[in-house]
Amino acid sequence: MAATASNKRVILKRYVTGFLSEDDMEVVTTEAPPLAVPAGSEAVVVKNLYVSCDPYMRNRMTRHEMPSYVPDFVPGEVLANFGVMRVISSGHPDFKAGDLVWGITGWEEYTVINNPESLFRINHPKLPLSYYTGILGMPGLTAYAGFFEVSKPKKGDYVFISAASGAVGQIVGQLAKIIGCYVVGSAGSDEKVSLLKTKFGFNDAFNYRKEPDLKAALRRYFPEGIDIYFENVGGETLDAVLPNMRLGGRIAACGMISQYNLEWPEGVKNLFYIVTKRLRMEGFLVFDFYDKYYQFEEEMARYLKEGKVAYVEDVVEGLDAAPAALIKLFTGRNVGKQLVAIARE
Repeated sequence: MAATASNKRVILKRYVTGFLSEDDMEVVTTEAPPLAVPAGSEAVVVKNLYVSCDPYMRNRMTRHEMPSYVPDFVPGEVLANFGVMRVISSGHPDFKAGDLVWGITGWEEYTVINNPESLFRINHPKLPLSYYTGILGMPGLTAYAGFFEVSKPKKGDYVFISAASGAVGQIVGQLAKIIGCYVVGSAGSDEKVSLLKTKFGFNDAFNYRKEPDLKAALRRYFPEGIDIYFENVGGETLDAVLPNMRLGGRIAACGMISQYNLEWPEGVKNLFYIVTKRLRMEGFLVFDFYDKYYQFEEEMARYLKEGKVAYVEDVVEGLDAAPAALIKLFTGRNVGKQLVAIARE
């Protein structure tokens, strides 16, 4: 197989300080890699079908003096994130041409993956392939592990989810409802609040932009307090949640999107409630739960096929639209899981 003529890709132009802008990224066209894996190599070459936009990518665009939990992106190099791919050629015994997989890939049309053992095989290709950037991929496993393994829910628990209409939050809420919890979510628009209550079946939801006193709002929605807070936002939201937690409550710290574009993170003033209310606050990363992926995939695929879980995506077409799509995560303009369709198959 000869190399294709070109490979469109999104690169980081410079390290970012402050709020991310489209000008910090650039869409370029380069020569594509050879589409045939060299003899003796265990790499795979993939055609990227969908790539995911996720908040943690912003952290990788800052130069860290102390190493972060994932390596910084390199200016001039292609951005990378989770995506759905079709294998074009393979030197690895576990993969063959035509296989559908998901995992870390480049924000580009074609990628050479030198560590294909990091890829996951797609076992339910009749479900929308784009779901493997979301409910059947990293955000889905994040929701599943963060809720069941970290939060340790019980039937009847009072659950609050911030950024509840996002890629992870919408799944957490529906899993909580399936096991019999009372669920309230916050979101940044009336449209998203309506989605939470009608499509995702939350017991209640509110627009945090319309609440001048978030602590009072939470007291109104949870007069008996919160058992589980699934933390996606940080900052003022976390500060308002802490006084509203019940004794022995659990906080699963998944992300803190309000802080990612700040040069100086906001402080949290109400931490003493962790002591007085005997709270447990635990951070987690999805990588720690990869061993549970195929168990999760079967369970979530069943929920989708039975109609027990719904999922909303915000899809843009083509890599030219990818930089603006990523920024939508931080302005709240996306509705549901944000992703980029590169090639629909």
